[in-house]
Amino acid sequence: MSKHLDRELDSLRSDLITQFGLVEQMILTAVRALSERRANLCDDVISQDATVDANDIRFEEECLKLLALHQPVASNMRWLFTVVKVNNELERMADLACNIAERAKSIEQYPTFPVPEKLDEMAAGATRMVKKALDSFIEGNVEKSREVIAADDQVDRLNRVVIDLLHEKMRENPDYIAPAVHCFSASRHLERIADLAVNISEEVIYLVLGDIVRHKHGEAEHHDKQA
Repeated sequence: MSKHLDRELDSLRSDLITQFGLVEQMILTAVRALSERRANLCDDVISQDATVDANDIRFEEECLKLLALHQPVASNMRWLFTVVKVNNELERMADLACNIAERAKSIEQYPTFPVPEKLDEMAAGATRMVKKALDSFIEGNVEKSREVIAADDQVDRLNRVVIDLLHEKMRENPDYIAPAVHCFSASRHLERIADLAVNISEEVIYLVLGDIVRHKHGEAEHHDKQA
């Protein structure tokens, strides 16, 4: 039974890696559609969502089946629990990529609206976080996970900068209000994708070390300030 479980786990791992690649590509394409005003790319992103959703359900059912049939212990059980959580975060990332694609479609209707350059910088930072978070899971690399968590503050700062720039554009030109709102939504979705990358990284730390680090990122800084 142990060999059978190992084969099932290897198959699930391979399928999950394929899902990683699909979701990462959806995010990259959505960001490209936004930055390059390529509305034709948006449908490519949206059309992939059904595949991600179907995989999401299949992976969760497979994990539950393996837990019920084989009753794994120790590292295998922890890995399956982690897969359920990571799988859920991937599905949410795919939904957000579709949302960004929809916003890109809308912004494309306003060719004179200047999309803030900081949004491109924010998008690049968020996509780097996603790639590193997925790599950290595949490799079991805690250091990469911690790098992802540390990078989130920069994406949050860029999100605030983008929001301020959009408010300024809306004040300067009322015709920019509608596209600015779409751009604001895209920025918020990118910020959320970065948060989900952090969630995956936290799960990797739990998987490798058994440490639950959710809600603890600011504790060291807080203690330093109290000292």
